[in-house]
Amino acid sequence: MTKRIYGHIGAIIVIAIWGTTFVSSKVLLNSSLQPADIFLYRFSIAYICMLIISHKRLWADSIKDELALLGMGVMGGSLYFLTENMALTYSTSSNVSILVSTTPLVTMLVVSLFYKSERMKAKQIISSFIAFAGVVLVVLNGQLVLHLNPKGDMLALAASTTWAFYSLLMRRVMSRYSSDFITRKVFAYGLLTILLYFIFITPLSFDIDILFQPVVLSNLLFLGFIASTAGYLLWNWVMKQLGAVHSSNYIYLQSFITMLAGSIILNEKITMMGIAGAVILILGMIGALRNGKKTTT
Repeated sequence: MTKRIYGHIGAIIVIAIWGTTFVSSKVLLNSSLQPADIFLYRFSIAYICMLIISHKRLWADSIKDELALLGMGVMGGSLYFLTENMALTYSTSSNVSILVSTTPLVTMLVVSLFYKSERMKAKQIISSFIAFAGVVLVVLNGQLVLHLNPKGDMLALAASTTWAFYSLLMRRVMSRYSSDFITRKVFAYGLLTILLYFIFITPLSFDIDILFQPVVLSNLLFLGFIASTAGYLLWNWVMKQLGAVHSSNYIYLQSFITMLAGSIILNEKITMMGIAGAVILILGMIGALRNGKKTTT
């Protein structure tokens, strides 16, 4: 029971951190960095950190587990961040934030198809949809019109789906390996697979003058040390305590944190719609988490 309580606390801490990365990534994109560049720099920092922390064990116990870790590096690393950051370049931040917030719903669907023990009850499913409705109100924050962009919106949905499969693969390996080993392998395979993008699609645009601009360097260090190293390490541990589906429900809070960060950092106004949405999403999330059981197999 104590570990589950710590798991809930850990989830809130991670989402509080990840909720600010949306603003941080937008700052870097506005500073002429490309989506793949941002991913390479932040995961390189994170991998070096994890290599210091976890370096004794090199490989998983089986080829199947190693392939699962490879898949996690793609789904929760290179492909996820490429699709999410590229979505920001084509669509509005409101659209992307709403569509990426479908992650708990998609995760619930994907994981429950493979694991009966992760299936949510009808009341929890309804609560999950209520939480998502709250997310929509938070993201709109007084705006009544969404500007659709099919390319950007599809990329945002792709990001949501890739994270769901990351959770599914994590469900396979989390009981057999430590969180630090899993996290290090995710960073390693994420970096290896992003190199294919630079080789076959777009070369790395390395500009030392841009990288050492204070605003760029500070945001990259935040994304590398805090959001990636600490965030992934803690999140992978959280999934062990709460299960893949129930931990993913905390992702609903991310839009609320992003709204607060935007208000503090970018001086964006919070409207009554945003406040009402925050209340609704928190109530819905509590309902979705209620009676959640940790899975062990």
